[in-house]
Amino acid sequence: MSRTVAVIGGGYGGTAVAKALESVADVVLIDPRDAFVNVAASLRALVRPDWAGNMFFPFDTVLTRGTVIRDRAVSVDPDGVTLASGQRVAADYLVLATGSSYAYPARLNADSVAEAIDDLRQTNKELASAERVLILGAGPVGLELAGEIKDVWPDKHVTVVDPAEQLLPGFRPELRHDLHRQLDELGIQVRLGTGLTAPLTTGANRAATFTAGTTDGDEITADIWFRAYGLRTNSDYLADGRLTTPTAQGQVSVTETLNVRGPDEILSHVYAIGDLTDVAEDKLAAYALRHAEIVAQNITAQLRGEPATATYQPMPDPIILLPLGPRHGVGQMPTPDGPAVVPAATVAEYKGADLFTGRFLEQFGPTAA
Repeated sequence: MSRTVAVIGGGYGGTAVAKALESVADVVLIDPRDAFVNVAASLRALVRPDWAGNMFFPFDTVLTRGTVIRDRAVSVDPDGVTLASGQRVAADYLVLATGSSYAYPARLNADSVAEAIDDLRQTNKELASAERVLILGAGPVGLELAGEIKDVWPDKHVTVVDPAEQLLPGFRPELRHDLHRQLDELGIQVRLGTGLTAPLTTGANRAATFTAGTTDGDEITADIWFRAYGLRTNSDYLADGRLTTPTAQGQVSVTETLNVRGPDEILSHVYAIGDLTDVAEDKLAAYALRHAEIVAQNITAQLRGEPATATYQPMPDPIILLPLGPRHGVGQMPTPDGPAVVPAATVAEYKGADLFTGRFLEQFGPTAA
């Protein structure tokens, strides 16, 4: 029986699937980067660039049997992948795991570890020279960035602006209350229900003093600004429709077994995981890792000549671990009795202290130098 599995995308889900299957199949992992990147650690790497090496796990140490191809997929069909270089990768099973894109520094732009660390160091210098910081977007990324900045530079003036009227809608009221309390204690100013009257003319992530008008008739003066909004699904390589047609949001329709729905049928040998899927849930690394487990189980079963029976069910309530630096933060976790708000100490223990680097060090091997 043929056993080639092509995994497109080396993020959380893709790397986990490749790692899980490399002992039972001929795995080919396709990604333009030279390392798995624990993007949960990006914002701390920005404020502490000497720590940044902890977030990278080179693919050649993650996979001991699989093949890694540093390239980008430009087209996928039921029989394989065409890469930007023109190379063709034939495959018996396909796993689409290309995830999503987001503004730097939450997601890094560079494809090599060395270039990514250089970018972080340069942005750190720009940020260090600024006294007043403006963050556009009061979602988890914007708030986490504010907390990381305050942990390193408690005297900086940090303002977070968002047109939304409420922080973290959909979560428990006591979580939002505690979040506001901690933000106030850290000296982070959050301005909700307002936005900027015009796009900023200074570049993001670069030190340059500016004054911007707000839609509530006020002004904000800052020395640097960061964008913390605008998630975009990475599905351009599916635009030709040779495999499936993405939704209006650029996502891929999947079944409970995480098989991709093609134009005319369910593709039993093609899977999608993580942010790329149309599964009705927040796009979190934790969910991508759960998807990876399901897909690894199903492909392993198929390789044995058995049916793919493992199914994925979204969690009934949203979860979050939102650190505000290594010691503060808020969280909501599942329990048998429903979602429970957890204290800052629990957030620090599970995420804030090391941003999952210990977990991936155990799973994927030594970090980059």
